[in-house]
Amino acid sequence: MMHRRQMIRSLTAGSTMLPAIVTDLLAATQDPLAPRAPHFTGKAKRVIFLFMTGGVSHVDTFDPKVGLKTALDKGVKGGRRSDQTFLPSTWGSRRFGRSGLESTDLMPETASCADELCVVRSMHGDHNDHFQATMGIHTGSVTVKRPSIGSWVSYGLGTENRNLPSFVVLAPHLPYAGSQVWSSDFLPGAHNGTRVTGGPEPVADLNRRAPAKLQDLEMDLLARYNRMHQQERGADPALAARVKSFETAYGMQSEMPTVFDLSRESGATLKMYGLERGANTGFAWQCLVARRMAERGVRFIELIDTGSSGNWDVHGEIDAMIPLARNVDRAIAGLLQDLRSRGMLDETLVVWTTEFGRSPWLSGKHGREHYNKAYSTWVAGGGFKGGMTYGRTDEVGAKIVENPVHVHDLQATLLHCLGFDHTRLTFRHAGRDFRLTDVHGHVVKDLLA
Repeated sequence: MMHRRQMIRSLTAGSTMLPAIVTDLLAATQDPLAPRAPHFTGKAKRVIFLFMTGGVSHVDTFDPKVGLKTALDKGVKGGRRSDQTFLPSTWGSRRFGRSGLESTDLMPETASCADELCVVRSMHGDHNDHFQATMGIHTGSVTVKRPSIGSWVSYGLGTENRNLPSFVVLAPHLPYAGSQVWSSDFLPGAHNGTRVTGGPEPVADLNRRAPAKLQDLEMDLLARYNRMHQQERGADPALAARVKSFETAYGMQSEMPTVFDLSRESGATLKMYGLERGANTGFAWQCLVARRMAERGVRFIELIDTGSSGNWDVHGEIDAMIPLARNVDRAIAGLLQDLRSRGMLDETLVVWTTEFGRSPWLSGKHGREHYNKAYSTWVAGGGFKGGMTYGRTDEVGAKIVENPVHVHDLQATLLHCLGFDHTRLTFRHAGRDFRLTDVHGHVVKDLLA
């Protein structure tokens, strides 16, 4: 008689090796992905998180400062050493939309969606280095590893589609801090982010290695052995969750390929995103796939901009932002327009952010330093007010002078729109109740529609 362990070894050595993603879908409860009700009815059901890795300059995008030119002309100095020259932006600014949002011309297509954007110009965080600041915006901690915001949302809401992960990260290359950005850490492993890279096989081991009918038979047999194994060991939530994770991974093999099949998208839609038909990489592809995932019930979709143009860490030359902006600008505008036209934006939080901003003063030949004391983020849809700015920096963008918003405050406000009291969305670990915002954060009610 073939024992269960022999059966699994036989299956994994044969034509139906289970997807590598299975190991990322382990859980510690009976059914960790079952739909769960939030604390109250939120306006948003899902999140699309656009992360511009490297640190986007706020004074060159959504917080333009003519005062930089004035400071330069007057010989005013600033910076950490108090003797650094202020650097005016290369780009002029103008007002967009009915709301008259002021922005530079670096990302004009995104700025043209001004009436959908709630721009926070008074963001600040706890660290000035990429690794720690990236962890801060994602996990709330700049010192120790904690679960990602996407994992917290998955943990709080569960999934609407058992054939897809509840948390997906579209990242062709690793960002600063690597896969810790989407780690579930001490939360059940089913809430870990599933990485999508693009290309002919966007998820590792997703394509079937055997005909569907044969794989169905083999999976049915494996399920029977799993049930026998469970019965012999009594109630074991971790074991039950692991079996569930195999089922989710198997379901992905049937449904995930349809998400990546853009052949039925209209020419007008592809044009809206700036995407060539047949493309399976690039930020425009990521944005369109994100919309398709949102339609199919994925709770949290993160897009990490790590394309061929590098990232937004422009120490030596601010003009290096031109190809970076061109890479994402049209696609982001297309995503916002597409969500609005399909009636999805009101229930979707679209977050555009970065780990910190850039200094108003000169670094290197013609660049800017890291700067966590003041930067900009915007949110569209999902219960945020559109067509507004919140918070204010001084005339050179160096100091917040009105309504500061800490990273924890933004996280608390996003969770609020999803229906959560951020102080009650907790998980007991090592004898303590942990949460995304640690012991900090407050909901910024002025941002809410």
